[in-house]
Amino acid sequence: MLTVGRRGHAVAVLAYDGMSVFETGIVTEIFGLPRPEFDVPWYELTICAERPGPIRLVGGATLHTTHGLEVFQQAETLIVPGVPDVEAATSPALASTLRRAHARGARIMSICSGAFALAGAGLLDGRRATTHWRYAAALRRRHPAVDVDADVLYIDDGTVLTSAGSAAGLDLCLHVVRRDHGTGIANAVARRLVVPPHRDGGQAQFVETPMPADADDDRVAGSIAWALGHLATPITVDQLARRAHMSSRTYLRHFARATGTSPIRWLIAQRVHASLALLEDGGLPIEEVAAAVGFDAAVTFRHHFSRAMRTSPSAYRRAFSAAQQQSPSC
Repeated sequence: MLTVGRRGHAVAVLAYDGMSVFETGIVTEIFGLPRPEFDVPWYELTICAERPGPIRLVGGATLHTTHGLEVFQQAETLIVPGVPDVEAATSPALASTLRRAHARGARIMSICSGAFALAGAGLLDGRRATTHWRYAAALRRRHPAVDVDADVLYIDDGTVLTSAGSAAGLDLCLHVVRRDHGTGIANAVARRLVVPPHRDGGQAQFVETPMPADADDDRVAGSIAWALGHLATPITVDQLARRAHMSSRTYLRHFARATGTSPIRWLIAQRVHASLALLEDGGLPIEEVAAAVGFDAAVTFRHHFSRAMRTSPSAYRRAFSAAQQQSPSC
């Protein structure tokens, strides 16, 4: 896990001709804006390009940066938000820059088609990685050594992190804030952006069925809101169906259409998510955390937590406790 120094963690994002303002905007919103309300050293963002100078953006605008690959390479976190052409080879200069930064321990991130640059540098060989679902087949074809998973929002593989389409980059960036500064600060940043702080994501998390922010069916949405307020209590499909004024069979159909998953799987994911803050606080034994979020036994909690987070509750607690100790307290 990377530490966040007193001077602020150096983040660099790579701009390229033909990029969307949104692609740099995601990174700027999370890492570039000052956050004096948090009593921690915030990130120091630099926008770079392979060749310093004007960068043509979608819509006819131009971005100008004086920072090239030598500055990009020196950052503690390097972000590639996309590539101009997924069928084109990664430039030797960029590939070499990414490899050198990775070799010295920098954190390397991609958003959307940016995974092709990381793959072109050889950083994804033998790793699980993701990209926009439209490009998944091309990534598999062009880089067969990469284990491509197109069904997730993002993948955290330690110092190499990849995310799906552009909006999923926001999920990944918030995840990184959570890794560096903890749940409280990540949630506060999300509130300022008016986005969910956590779409079933987490450390080393593979998100299979993210829930949309607004369910299509108001009755299902009402039952979901009720369930979120009662996670610590036993909840059955019959209860949820009654809340939605539907039969259980009808409710299952409407719930799947609205969320892409089943009520039971959704409940498990929400309970695992609710446990994260309790684990990070470090005050409750695992058994009490399990009960507080609605699992009937600690062994059940550990099973579902490990499947979702690819780590144990105890290991997650140790990792985030270490992160909090390394960062200045609020």
